[in-house]
Amino acid sequence: MTPPERTEHLTLPGVLTAGQAAETVAAILAAQRESGAIPWFRGHHLDPWDHTEAAMALDAAGEHDAAARAYEWLARHQNADGSWYAAYHDGEADRPTDRARESNFCAYVAVGVWHHFLTTGDEAFLDRMWPVVRAAVAFVLALQQPGGQIGWKREEDGTPVADALLTGSASIHHALRCALAVAEHREEPQPDWELATGALAHAVAHHPERFLDKSRYSMDWYYPVLGGAVTGPAAKERIESRWDDFVVPGLGVRCVVPNPWVTGGESCELALTLWAMGESDRAVDILRSIGHLRAEGGLYWTGYVFEGDRAVWPEELTTWTAGSLLLAVAALGGDEATAAVFGGESLPRGLAPDCC
Repeated sequence: MTPPERTEHLTLPGVLTAGQAAETVAAILAAQRESGAIPWFRGHHLDPWDHTEAAMALDAAGEHDAAARAYEWLARHQNADGSWYAAYHDGEADRPTDRARESNFCAYVAVGVWHHFLTTGDEAFLDRMWPVVRAAVAFVLALQQPGGQIGWKREEDGTPVADALLTGSASIHHALRCALAVAEHREEPQPDWELATGALAHAVAHHPERFLDKSRYSMDWYYPVLGGAVTGPAAKERIESRWDDFVVPGLGVRCVVPNPWVTGGESCELALTLWAMGESDRAVDILRSIGHLRAEGGLYWTGYVFEGDRAVWPEELTTWTAGSLLLAVAALGGDEATAAVFGGESLPRGLAPDCC
């Protein structure tokens, strides 16, 4: 198991001790396959977004070799068009279970690659992963619509789905800024990416009508802020406007209203959002509220139904829920790489679009 002295920077009173953090890191490592793949849990599927989230948590915990193996898995199994499939059985690359290729899933590699580089300073890693990031961005931007939003996915037969998801596009905005940071570091400017990022930011911040209506979901509430498209007073106004709809005091954040179901992943992402807004006290309160989701062994239950027949549901302990917690704690604890990636101050912004 990762020694507690290596996870002292991941301590947060009322949330994690060094020993608990070490246990959580060890649990993610135990779920990682020898190939580098990190499925939700052994025997379940891997999706590229959550795989990357778990890898980032390993980097935040100092497990850089394991994180690098996760990115090498992505490099080895990238499709010729720059994408990955939406799901693979237990991380087995030859057993995709969903052959759709989701734009949000494919973009997120850029966030992980930039985070790994900031954590390790490994230039050779960045050289190896640059073609991977470049191909993934090309796949994603081929799905951008005239209004700036990014189409959801390509179906198995290659048919593009033009309908856009607000959460997905907000996450892609974050990923494109990380991709631009990689390009800037390599002194390989990508003006087309800058323009695309600016148009996407404008759509996310000002044109909700360009996205499918998923406003019942908490992710559509906070992701425009977490992804960096909505900032400053507008971010505060957005979060305050639906706080009471989604936050259940002492239990966490609802996944969807009006369902009486709080989830660990959404709670941790809201905590990251609050931290990025400068509201660390509220972020810590949210993380403390989901202590009831921690299970023996260090992983976290996906969610909890808090009315009626109260119960943990579904009965699954996911690497990405644990990963999101570790990343939120790392940001709150001042981890430089994690703060740089999620704080956004050091990330380039796209160029403002010429029209609305």
